[in-house]
Amino acid sequence: MQVGRTEAFCGSAEPRRLAGPPRICQKREPDPRYFAAGRFSARPASDRRRRGETLLSIPATTHDIDAQIPVISLENVHKRFGSFVAVECANFEIRRGEFFSLLGPSGCGKTTMLRMIAGFEEVTSGCIRLDGTDVSAVPPYRRNVNTVFQQYALFPHLNVFDNVAFGPRSKGIADDEVRRRIGQMLEVVRLQDYATRRPDQLSGGQRQRVALARALVNFPSALLLDEPLSALDLKLRQAMQLELKRIQREIGIAFVFVTHDQEEALTMSDRTAVMSDGRVEQVGTPEAVYHSPASVFVAGFIGTANLIPVRVVRPAGERTEVELVGGEHAAVPVGPATFASGDRALVMVRPERVRLTAERPENGGRYCTVPVTVTEIIFQGPVLRCLLRDGAGDELTAHVDGAERPRGLTHGAAMWAVWDTAAVRLLPPRAGH
Repeated sequence: MQVGRTEAFCGSAEPRRLAGPPRICQKREPDPRYFAAGRFSARPASDRRRRGETLLSIPATTHDIDAQIPVISLENVHKRFGSFVAVECANFEIRRGEFFSLLGPSGCGKTTMLRMIAGFEEVTSGCIRLDGTDVSAVPPYRRNVNTVFQQYALFPHLNVFDNVAFGPRSKGIADDEVRRRIGQMLEVVRLQDYATRRPDQLSGGQRQRVALARALVNFPSALLLDEPLSALDLKLRQAMQLELKRIQREIGIAFVFVTHDQEEALTMSDRTAVMSDGRVEQVGTPEAVYHSPASVFVAGFIGTANLIPVRVVRPAGERTEVELVGGEHAAVPVGPATFASGDRALVMVRPERVRLTAERPENGGRYCTVPVTVTEIIFQGPVLRCLLRDGAGDELTAHVDGAERPRGLTHGAAMWAVWDTAAVRLLPPRAGH
């Protein structure tokens, strides 16, 4: 009589039914000694964390690559599906050991970009380099990157230890080295006490950490993560954002993280590439992308932005004189675009940089001032969200500290919106405007 058995395979979240007796990996139960604190270094884990050291003993071969060479670089990469352009002229580098996010709305091409790096999609034209070597024509299994998808695809019949050990054992690594590596990795993801549990005995966050450990245990040059937090609830997702960043910092491997969530990208990233319609709009640190957006799309997609129409009066190097609503002139910082006298443009200022006053302040060229009418005041805990309308009918938003409510702030009040000229960015208008 044949007994059915169930096994799971890489790339599939569903188990497959096979004929024959069950093959359960019980002869390699993890030794609890390998999960003792401080087992893997002369100093305890807490000491190594304080010193900023990695918790892993990374094989010497991974140190042979020049640290100055980007772990991943894309050079004029295009991807087309028939006549549809999914990715257009992507040019950027991902540095060794950094947390890099691909951020954008659904359909912008970020997952296609990740799949090309992994080798699951072919490049239509251009070049992808991994550790300085062109891998555009190299199959996925020969690229030294691993991917964590939204569905973690853990082996349901294996415990945590054996799930993580699957990769090293497949490479024929000796049992002692496998146990040492798994012990270190479970220490990093804080699952030492769960080594003998199976996936159905774990929470969603714990299963995700098992998937991370399994992807990292073979020490890839980079770990690719395709929206791995999207299936988690809000509280767990916020906790895992910090956990992911901690794990990446302690391991020292580059993480490439795909997300449509601006908060996730700002919270975790060292640098972010913002994408729209297949194009990379801007690459920079979260601070640079937020405070100095390169385009109207980036300004509106990252947080909330006031985009105020102005007329360019006179370009003057890094600052350009513009005419605001009401006829006032101000010299404001310029983004990457160039302007000529008479051009239409948009001044971008974040709501938290806008102050409201009942009287027009003394300017002296330091401030932009616009007369506005308060159309709505919304209580949001520590902040009052004030909706405003200027003389041209354009809407603005100001975030006012609830503890410092300005005198005269009421619905329908005529006030002055004021912000420092250094807090703005001059951008070209939207396409078609």
